[in-house]
Amino acid sequence: MIDDFAKDNLHERLRRDRKALLWKLDGLSEYDARRPLTATGTNLLGLVKHVATVEARYFGEVFDRPSPEPLPRWQDSDGSHWATEDETREQIIGFYRRTWGHSDATINELPLDAPGHVPWWPESTPAWHTNLFAIMVHVLGESTRHSGHADILREGLDGRTGLRPEYEEQIDEEARAAYCAKIELAARAAAPIKA
Repeated sequence: MIDDFAKDNLHERLRRDRKALLWKLDGLSEYDARRPLTATGTNLLGLVKHVATVEARYFGEVFDRPSPEPLPRWQDSDGSHWATEDETREQIIGFYRRTWGHSDATINELPLDAPGHVPWWPESTPAWHTNLFAIMVHVLGESTRHSGHADILREGLDGRTGLRPEYEEQIDEEARAAYCAKIELAARAAAPIKA
């Protein structure tokens, strides 16, 4: 009984984060979806591509259920964090959605204690770190982490924030500016700037 509850809960949270990540692309120009937004090149469409690849590997290869999608070798990580000019947004989103179907089938068909093997992890990794439960927690952590990155990147582009569209509030620039000014004053008071 607890296994079913745990599995359903983790799976539902994964579904939530998948949708949240894709929502961060809504309404963006092709350039804004792809351009590097941090010093390390992090970009929104690249995050979607990366998370799709991670999910395809963990719910595919780890359980000897290879993804039907062609994947780069896990050692070649450079290509999974950004979209080339030849890759369309629709292709990457389509890959992510198809990956959901494959991952969901793995999750639905295997028990939580189903053993897996992560070839890119050290051989000394305990078996209980690679069962379906542990892999679901791992992938959920990846998805949550990168959805958070996407949230901050999107906020930096146009101020939009939130986990889901129904929770998004109208942007009140004046209230935001006042709030940030209050935080800035507190920061300066706590750590005065020396001239």
